[in-house]
Amino acid sequence: MLQKFFDERKRMVEHQLRARGIYDARVLAAFESTPRHLFMPPALRKLAYEDHPHPIGFGQTISQPYIVAYMLQALELTGAERVLEVGTGSGYQTALLSALALEVHSIELIPALADRAEQTLADLGVKNVLIHIGDGSQGWLESAPYDAIIVSAAAPRVPKSLLEQLSDHGRMILPIGVSEFQELELWRREGDAYLQEVLLPVTFVRLRGKEGYE
Repeated sequence: MLQKFFDERKRMVEHQLRARGIYDARVLAAFESTPRHLFMPPALRKLAYEDHPHPIGFGQTISQPYIVAYMLQALELTGAERVLEVGTGSGYQTALLSALALEVHSIELIPALADRAEQTLADLGVKNVLIHIGDGSQGWLESAPYDAIIVSAAAPRVPKSLLEQLSDHGRMILPIGVSEFQELELWRREGDAYLQEVLLPVTFVRLRGKEGYE
């Protein structure tokens, strides 16, 4: 079974990521080495390397691999960054970030998801991640600023708190929109200015919290 998952993971990287324009070698290597099936409910693990989101409980999902790869590539991580992840969820994206960044702070609103993700990451020997329980729409001020922020749920507008927690030259990627269909946006901080770039249409679950959807 382990060999089957390994082979499926390699095929996912080649056919779902590299063939669709994911070219960052570090991102591709992170996907090839991170076992997505371990972050999914046992009944769904046979579907782990298909390019689809899947439910993980509490109305949340593990995101489609291609979209996760696209977002990570857009952040242009070098390995020296301190990153904030809003929405730990399953912990799969957290594990990928741990391979791409120096330090990862991940915030999750649902304690049961945070606990499950923390255990899976510990089982995999991940050391550079701290998971916090709280309102991700307001970021995690105690450890700010961050060189990069990635948001795994859609907000009706860009949360002001998250913009303010970006370091100078920092990047943030997040879905924005008030309907089922949103736009993925990349924001860059240059001094006191914030530069916006709209990337592509997406569909994410809603971001819950004071600066998301209450």
